[in-house]
Amino acid sequence: MEKTRKWRYGINRWIILLLLIALVVIMVFVPRIQPHIQVAPENVSHGPLFSLPVLGDFYLTNTLVAMVLMDIILLGIGYAVYRTIKKGDLVPHGLAGAMEALLEVIYNLTESSAGKWARKIFPYFATISLMVVVSNLMEMLPGVDSIGVLEESPHGNPLWVMIPGFMAAVVQGSAEHLGEGYVVVPYVRVLSTDLNFTAALAVVSVAMTQVIGFQAQGWRYLIKFFNFTTLISKPVFGLIDLLVGLLEIISEFSKVLSFTFRLFGNIFAGSVLLFLLGSMLPFLQSGMMLFEFFIGMIQAVVFGMLTMIFMSQATHGHGAEEHHE
Repeated sequence: MEKTRKWRYGINRWIILLLLIALVVIMVFVPRIQPHIQVAPENVSHGPLFSLPVLGDFYLTNTLVAMVLMDIILLGIGYAVYRTIKKGDLVPHGLAGAMEALLEVIYNLTESSAGKWARKIFPYFATISLMVVVSNLMEMLPGVDSIGVLEESPHGNPLWVMIPGFMAAVVQGSAEHLGEGYVVVPYVRVLSTDLNFTAALAVVSVAMTQVIGFQAQGWRYLIKFFNFTTLISKPVFGLIDLLVGLLEIISEFSKVLSFTFRLFGNIFAGSVLLFLLGSMLPFLQSGMMLFEFFIGMIQAVVFGMLTMIFMSQATHGHGAEEHHE
């Protein structure tokens, strides 16, 4: 038994040594590929899929492909949990057990903050957190942001540099094109690096916060923004309350900007850092990917928890209103 373990440990050491030697050889002999960094998502389809009268042409982008993959992953997780529950197991195990523990933590956090409104707020907290965490962690999957098609670009690399690289998936060209610039347009790009996705998620979060506020307080929720209750009886304090209401309106719009650029900025900056390390210091990329794993998890929790807190605050009456009552 001890000989078998020693033999396995010896094989593992040789594998690690060979991988390190291969990494050094790649760093020395494979040309460095300058990464192509672009804020806007790239079009995977060369032509528009369809056109709309007002919105214009609709293209298939690599972030849209990532969104479809994210939906498939979430639906697959839901179906796996459903099958486990359908079997009638009293103690869920595997993926179902992990999801039960995660959702229980999310629900307890919601209940401690929102009280009786936890059942209303919990679905938004859980859904947003799961969507953001899956979209962020897709950055860890092989092929994301790395496998794509070569496209001509004045700011790209020569084709003779791109061919040995591992990022190139499709090479179409002849010898006379070797000096022209090319970039790799990935088939799949991290969804959170698309400003459209983060902005849409922020708008949904803030809009549903207002909906829950109306459900909890009715039309009295508008006093938070337009407080005229003390404008006549106490003009000075009434004017202050009115100005505070206008600041609340500005605050709601600022939440959209804050949600949008916080998630987009953190994930996009992480992707850029991974690109640069992969082109200059590849041996540090694995440690950076572990750091990005934690950043993606933290950003998902922050986005979902802030949504839950704002929704919970919307269910309570305005402080000035309760004081005057």
